[in-house]
Amino acid sequence: MSLPCVAIVGRPNVGKSTLFNALCGRRIAIVEATPGITRDRLSSVVRHSGASFELVDTGGIGVEDADGLTAHVQRQIDQALERADLLVMVVDTRAGLLPDDRAIATRLRGLQKPVLLVANKADGPAAEPAAAEFAALGLGPPLPVSATHSRGLGRLLDAVVAALPAGLLGRAPDVMMKLAIVGRRNVGKSSLVNAIAGEERVIVSELPGTTRDAVDVQFEKDGKTFVVIDTAGIHKQRRQRASVEFYGLVRARESIARADVVFLMLDVASDIVEVDKRLAREIGDRLKPCVIVVNKWDLAKGKISTQQYADYLEKTLPVLSYAPITFTTARSGRRVWPTIELAQQLFKQAHHRATTAEVNRALHEAVRLKSPGRQQGAQARFYYATQVGVARGVREPPGAGRRGLPPIPGQRAARAPAIPRGSHPPGPARSNAPWRRVRNSALPRLDGAHGAGYNPPVGIRAIPREFPDACAGCRGRADGRPQAHEGPLAPPR
Repeated sequence: MSLPCVAIVGRPNVGKSTLFNALCGRRIAIVEATPGITRDRLSSVVRHSGASFELVDTGGIGVEDADGLTAHVQRQIDQALERADLLVMVVDTRAGLLPDDRAIATRLRGLQKPVLLVANKADGPAAEPAAAEFAALGLGPPLPVSATHSRGLGRLLDAVVAALPAGLLGRAPDVMMKLAIVGRRNVGKSSLVNAIAGEERVIVSELPGTTRDAVDVQFEKDGKTFVVIDTAGIHKQRRQRASVEFYGLVRARESIARADVVFLMLDVASDIVEVDKRLAREIGDRLKPCVIVVNKWDLAKGKISTQQYADYLEKTLPVLSYAPITFTTARSGRRVWPTIELAQQLFKQAHHRATTAEVNRALHEAVRLKSPGRQQGAQARFYYATQVGVARGVREPPGAGRRGLPPIPGQRAARAPAIPRGSHPPGPARSNAPWRRVRNSALPRLDGAHGAGYNPPVGIRAIPREFPDACAGCRGRADGRPQAHEGPLAPPR
């Protein structure tokens, strides 16, 4: 069941985005004193008193966009008014009742939908009497709040839940995967989001910098709920003059951090530049599964082949040499859904937990293909490896062990006692040296049964050469100490 929709509306600069952020509990919308900052519809799920609803922020009604996007912004507002089950009209207590407020109230009354009147910027009890004049709008008694200081938000949420029909209040769907789309300006990110959503969910324009906020858009596929995040286009840092551009960059980076899979979107008609390389490094540093999406492929028809362009990307974006490449035309929807299916496959791989035997076979095969180099005349030797985690952001069940199994209900998960340093089973060249981590980048890429470019799972823990008699049952804790010993290391198969 879809959640009820609550839309925040009003004239420019009354504090709609500030109120939206305060009710959501985090900074989603960019807040600036300049009118017309918000363009797209921003949405987030809000939970209060056991009820959930979708809260939508909109642009200011009647604002004239400085970049000529007024018609696009007003169309987004019209769509929000049409979909909303409850309208929250925000007015400014400091500015008082203005003709624009009266015009908006008249328009809302004609929609025949419930409306809550919120008098914002009532920063203290002394400012609350000034909100009484807004009762002349005929929308009921105004609720004085201060979004900046979080005053009156609880009463407002109570009023929202009470005003929504009980049959509409439901439970927020579980989001299976969050997908962030990042890239330079005018590469087609918003067009791809609209193709996925099946509607004009975000504004698309030839004007660079149309998208400012990071816009979360929910969609369903095969009965599962996904979120695709449209982000602001990135350009050279030395050209970022306005603060709104800086905040757009910050939200784009935050979107990469909270996404499960990232689409790095490129324009086939443009060369790879430093901005693309910086974004690739950001994705690689955060260890995010990534798909390189080459958009506007219809413009390259007959000029270059997919293999030629893939070879070009391998030379210019070596940090993402492991990432699959897909070629799309977002405006026409060509190869959009195969790209989503590819992201689902990466999501599944990132959450795969390999058995210890599989990890050790991969490690031995990697060493067989390329032995570690010598350092100070000694050669590194690997005895044992295990996977200690899956993709970031996934919480393992409490007490999950090496195989990721939860504890028996009603029993506390057993933990093997730690062995003091220096008490490892006797053997030559013993030492108290802690274990060390070996990242995937230290292992060669394998082209075998797992497919080209396969790497062993993230989080390989190896025993240093100081423990040559390490046993097959050794497991490592977060502090790096050995725990259990169950026999000698089995030779590689």
